[in-house]
Amino acid sequence: MSTPSATPSPDNEINRMSDNKCPMHNTGADWHGAQMDFSNDMSYGDYLGLNQILHAQHPLSPNHNEMLFIIQHQTSELWMKLMLHEMRAVRTHLRSDDLPPAFKMLARVARIMDQLVHAWDVLATMTPPEYTAIRPYLGASSGFQSYQYREIEFILGNKNAALLNVHATTPEFPLLEEALRTPSIYDEAVRLLARNGLPISAERLNADPTLPTVADASVQQAWLQVYGDPTRYWALYELAEKLVDMETAFRFWRFRHVTTVERIIGFKTGTGGTAGVSYLRKMLDVVLFPELFALRTEL
Repeated sequence: MSTPSATPSPDNEINRMSDNKCPMHNTGADWHGAQMDFSNDMSYGDYLGLNQILHAQHPLSPNHNEMLFIIQHQTSELWMKLMLHEMRAVRTHLRSDDLPPAFKMLARVARIMDQLVHAWDVLATMTPPEYTAIRPYLGASSGFQSYQYREIEFILGNKNAALLNVHATTPEFPLLEEALRTPSIYDEAVRLLARNGLPISAERLNADPTLPTVADASVQQAWLQVYGDPTRYWALYELAEKLVDMETAFRFWRFRHVTTVERIIGFKTGTGGTAGVSYLRKMLDVVLFPELFALRTEL
């Protein structure tokens, strides 16, 4: 007759489980080979400057929601810094007829703008009473004063020398003056058309770079020639579509800005003195690369 097996005791079960240590509960000094001591080495936080970044938020009001407002705008400025890094490089590559890297950078800029579009969804969780509670603490500060956004507008060809005045007393004024005088990305694209044998008027090629882009018939005809024979002009054709992608993303960014501001403050005057939503809606009518959109009617 077989002997009945002994019932496992709770103590034995605990000992058995402790022998099979969970890999996520390693309590020793070694954690799966990861370095733990950074007293003599650069850490993740050191490399990213996280101490400076994460201590750069200084709410002025007692309201809980001001932190959202600050971080929304600070992160937008960081994305804009990356955009400008890419856009300046795009312009340099276009000048030297080096198009493949420019295509990659233009695609990246468009995706950054997509990121900024979705960022408005987070700010839109702020209700009108919540914004009203922090607005008195903002003073006259406004996104209208963003020098990085101003440079983005300039490098895309939406030039306006009068807008330099808001930056006249800032350290960035010389940078923006240079950005105003420097040909835009689209100016360089038009010059590239001419270098590829497409007829561009001398008036357009010698246009004052401090003025906003104005539609030119010779440029539109040149782009029409490109779109009419994409196999022959494949690189220019791809450039055109990358520019259209970027402007389309920029329009979505602007539109989402308008709708978020309207949702939160309605038609009140902006903190910087502009007409708020009414002003932002006018900006929706600005076309950065006019010939690239106009030609679609003629294709």
